[in-house]
Amino acid sequence: MTTPQILTAFTMFDMAAVAVLLLAWGGLGWMVEHPPARRPSVSVLMAQYRRDWMVQFISRQPRIFDAAVLDSLRQGTAFFASACMITLGGGIAVIGNSDRLDSFAADLTLEVPGMVLELKVVLVMIFVANALLKFIWSHRLFGYCAIMMAAVPNAQDAPDALPRAHAAAEINITAARSFNRGLRSIYFALGALGWLLGPYALLFTTCVTAAVLVRREFISQSRLIVMQGYGT
Repeated sequence: MTTPQILTAFTMFDMAAVAVLLLAWGGLGWMVEHPPARRPSVSVLMAQYRRDWMVQFISRQPRIFDAAVLDSLRQGTAFFASACMITLGGGIAVIGNSDRLDSFAADLTLEVPGMVLELKVVLVMIFVANALLKFIWSHRLFGYCAIMMAAVPNAQDAPDALPRAHAAAEINITAARSFNRGLRSIYFALGALGWLLGPYALLFTTCVTAAVLVRREFISQSRLIVMQGYGT
């Protein structure tokens, strides 16, 4: 297929559905990280817990528990980064095999050529690639945090204990923010798969993805439990 033929294979509904997907991804991410003061998101609430963690960390003896928690956070980022790399490899293999995509379209009774499906898969891969970059950066930041935590004195009256603990907390929060952004990209990569079935399916999967994320960040049972920890 030539470039004009490929472009004509996408309708205005396709473009509108992709625009809605991107707006939902960007808008929801901004809302989660900058929620209304009267209704903070789980991510914002957990940021305060991370600050409290580092304050308690100063006088904790021994610090094995803190090391174990940080190690579990790094393992989580490494796991998702590995999963994204495998997914990208599979996506590249699919994109490079037009015959397989033509067969896939025929199995789903989709009247679209494999080249069009390739471009739709590319959209999914963009979200996965973004998630991979976020997880890699998050993993590195958690490594920075580990070193900064090791530099925090055990004595609460040490002049540099609290400032270093606060600095480690902010690095930890930044790492968690990147991790959460990676997770949102994975969510929307799954939502972008709906485009394989057409623009209306993409709009539906985008709405479902956004609804799931809004529920988990703002109206979930876990959020209520997290808020109870602050007596609110």
